[in-house]
Amino acid sequence: MMKKHRFGHSDYRLKSAETVFQGFFKMTQMIVQHRLFGGGWSKPLKRELFQRGDAVGVLLYDPRHQLVGLVEQFRPGALNEQHGPWQYELVAGMMNANEEPEQVAVRELQEETGLEVEKLLPICDYLVSAGGTDEKMHLFCGLVDLSERGGVFGHDGEGEDILFQVWSYDETLQAFSQGLLNSAAMSVALFWLQLNNHRLRHES
Repeated sequence: MMKKHRFGHSDYRLKSAETVFQGFFKMTQMIVQHRLFGGGWSKPLKRELFQRGDAVGVLLYDPRHQLVGLVEQFRPGALNEQHGPWQYELVAGMMNANEEPEQVAVRELQEETGLEVEKLLPICDYLVSAGGTDEKMHLFCGLVDLSERGGVFGHDGEGEDILFQVWSYDETLQAFSQGLLNSAAMSVALFWLQLNNHRLRHES
């Protein structure tokens, strides 16, 4: 039997919500109360929420040739990283209103790699960091022939400069173990791939 949370949507009170910043992203300041596990209600809590919305990420994998497709691009949040602010990542993008995750995956794959995948396998959905943002990531594995693929891609109107490259499965796992592939989406997807690689190779 699946475990359930003790509390739900009726167990908090949103007292106020105010947009305190609206730029490329949105920041909301809210005052909220919630029920306590020991009984009663919390005091009013002032919290800031980074409202980014839902995103979609795709790990590209070629089970026949044991290849993994990654994109590399500049990320301002990684300015202080040991290896610099260029990050190896999954193909990814934000969802627009009334879009399904699979539609976003197809669009972003075309923009960032020029590829159409043979099959999209769902990995999982997860909240990126629910203590401060509402962003949810929808992860997929895209099965595709990656032999002789790669190049520079990106949407000019969004200031994207993306290097799409193909690594062997073994060198991908080695880079992962050395901390070079350290985004959350990449980590979750590669753990999933290690668990499912044998099955995917057998089915290809």
